[in-house]
Amino acid sequence: MKGFDMGIFITMEGPDGAGKSTQIDLLRGYLLERGYDIIVCREPGGTVISEAIREVILNKDYKNMGHMTELLLYAAARAQLVEEVIQPALEEGKVVICDRFIESSAVYQGIARGMGIDLVYEINQFAVGSTMPDITILLDIDAETGIGRKKKQAELDRMESEKLEFHKKVVEGYRLLAERDKNRMVKIDGRNSIEEIHRQIKGAVNNTLLRDGRGCDEEF
Repeated sequence: MKGFDMGIFITMEGPDGAGKSTQIDLLRGYLLERGYDIIVCREPGGTVISEAIREVILNKDYKNMGHMTELLLYAAARAQLVEEVIQPALEEGKVVICDRFIESSAVYQGIARGMGIDLVYEINQFAVGSTMPDITILLDIDAETGIGRKKKQAELDRMESEKLEFHKKVVEGYRLLAERDKNRMVKIDGRNSIEEIHRQIKGAVNNTLLRDGRGCDEEF
């Protein structure tokens, strides 16, 4: 396995139903074939404690959960994941691929819930410290398509069950963040074929690896 003094942190973002899980599996396989040591995790979750918090956050019975409670629970789950999994893996020189991270809170709580992006990042500063992604892949898809896909896959959880207007705010929020941070966030059209999306993700990730002297020069 390829190891480095410090690993690389990749996050995958997007509205519900954007296809993150499929692309994470493909990216993991691609990097494994090239000898990278990979850790894959999800938010909220990834540790025993964080998974327990996930059960609370996504439980459809908790319809009266306050917006601040929701934000703090996400931050708490994230803090545990960073401390227990992400930071140790990065220190060991591994590649960490995480399904959602701070941008999810910035969009879902900061924008769609109306709490404000600055507040979300301020609170999460305590949760993650200096542990931030090297690259964030945003799978961009409209709300109607995304939720339509989720309904076909499984029963919707508390967040997925929000009204369509909420999910439209999520989509616009992600697009806003991508415009604000073009150096780190790479927006990819989620309407493309699985193969085309994977090709673009490989190119974006390999550019980041090459930038840090950790990649291979391939054509995409």
